[in-house]
Amino acid sequence: MSPSKNLIAAIVHFIHQYFIWVIVASYLLASVLPGLGLWIRHVNLGGVNIFGGDLVFSLPLIMLATLLFNAGLGVKTEELTHLFSRPYLLLGGVGGNLLTPLIFIVGVSFLMKLWHNSEEVQQILVGLALVASMPIAGASTAWAQNANGNLALSLGLVLLTTFLSPLLTPLVLHTVGFVTSGDYSEDLHELASGGVISFLGIWVILPSLLGILARRLIGELVFAEMKPVLKLINYIVLILLNYSNASLTLPQALSQPDVDFLALILLVVTTLCVAAFASGYLLADFFHADRNSRVSLMFGLGMNNNGTGLVLASVALADHPQVMLPIIFYNLVQHLIASVVDHKLFARQTE
Repeated sequence: MSPSKNLIAAIVHFIHQYFIWVIVASYLLASVLPGLGLWIRHVNLGGVNIFGGDLVFSLPLIMLATLLFNAGLGVKTEELTHLFSRPYLLLGGVGGNLLTPLIFIVGVSFLMKLWHNSEEVQQILVGLALVASMPIAGASTAWAQNANGNLALSLGLVLLTTFLSPLLTPLVLHTVGFVTSGDYSEDLHELASGGVISFLGIWVILPSLLGILARRLIGELVFAEMKPVLKLINYIVLILLNYSNASLTLPQALSQPDVDFLALILLVVTTLCVAAFASGYLLADFFHADRNSRVSLMFGLGMNNNGTGLVLASVALADHPQVMLPIIFYNLVQHLIASVVDHKLFARQTE
């Protein structure tokens, strides 16, 4: 292996080993030095007129498309054929990923009527709606693979929730729109009625499909050579996206901290994330799934594509930047809980 490949492999291994702390560091950097992150958010590389509307190529959207293209590039479609022998696990996982956060959000909307600040309640509910409406995160496949999970099931959950997102995402946004009020409710219904479908189609589904097609065109040998570089690109883009989106909200949140609001966000998102992981565990019990499928269901249902949610929030809900705080918190919490689940439930079984 060449020195450059050795260096790339070493960097990728380091980031993977300490990924949660790298994300924490990106949030801390956004809190004290947000300038670069704000600049990234406003970089515009042009646009085109398509179907009577303007398609703007902003840097955050291009970075999001890069992540989804690389995720598609990592799909080995032959592995998905194994899912047809037990499709109920895949469909059950998609159903659990949809219903668990929806039930939670509706329940929390009633409990939080007791909270003293109704504006903060609306911001949390909208943030949770964007978390719940996003497809399962591609990172869940990495966690599942490390714990010797059912990789075909993990990939199937990511792909199916991604390709169904034009149907499922508006459903979630409309549902939460009915339990929110005022401008927040209007924004959710308006977003669900059209804007989110074109957003998902252009910036999520199309790059994923192009990535899958590119994998078949370039072949396995070329992909194997490219894989370390692709992993490094993914980490860099993901960290920059997290840093950039956090730059909009964290400096203000931490310079004049509303401690009870931040504590409430942390409590709510942690409870939701624990419930999501637990639903994967219970779903595996219900279907009498084996240990490997339990791994994939837990990581799949517990981890959502919050990078997409953050970009969508920054584009479509720029007038309510505080709604990004629950998404930022959930993104951090889901990796923390994933590491706990991996260590406590599955590490001993893989030794």
